[in-house]
Amino acid sequence: MNPDFSIELSHGGVIAGVDEAGRGPLCGPVIAAAVVFPRFDIEIPVVIRDSKQMSPHQRGVAYDWIVQNTIWAVGSCSPTEIDELNILWASMRAMERAVSGLNHVPDLCLVDGNRVPDGVHGESVVRGDAKSLSIAAASIIAKETRDKIMRELAQKYPEYGWDKNAGYPTQSHLQAIEKYGINEHYRKSFGPVKERIKNENSHD
Repeated sequence: MNPDFSIELSHGGVIAGVDEAGRGPLCGPVIAAAVVFPRFDIEIPVVIRDSKQMSPHQRGVAYDWIVQNTIWAVGSCSPTEIDELNILWASMRAMERAVSGLNHVPDLCLVDGNRVPDGVHGESVVRGDAKSLSIAAASIIAKETRDKIMRELAQKYPEYGWDKNAGYPTQSHLQAIEKYGINEHYRKSFGPVKERIKNENSHD
């Protein structure tokens, strides 16, 4: 199923799609994006759908088109905030920051998932990135932004392979944590990282 503007058109007005990327990784920030299409009869010459269903090349092409043709903003929450709030509330806060970063206040936000952040006027859309083009566009902006951050961090910490695993708990990433320990970019409340800290402390 390809997303379209059906939900947006049923509401009318200025609609922002909102989505996040990076709930599952062991390190790095969680990133949210908000995207407003200037109009719904716009011709879209690129593939825009759930970012997880797209190849890296498709995502890159779509990202470039979206940033040039829509109103958009991103918001983030750091690993420290994630540990303080927990990942769900950190994702909500990142979404709030993305929406408040828009230079045009939307009449309504369509938020991917099953809840709407407290500070956002909107409605939740389960599997929204497969239904709404605005949400799908936000999912692409969030994922591309986060992947770029992880690639940049990987230059500083090449041993963890973040440019390939984006911080997700792949087998080689877990082995790298075992070998090199953790640094300030890790989420200390996440299972494997928590375990590692506990083991280190028990050896002191």
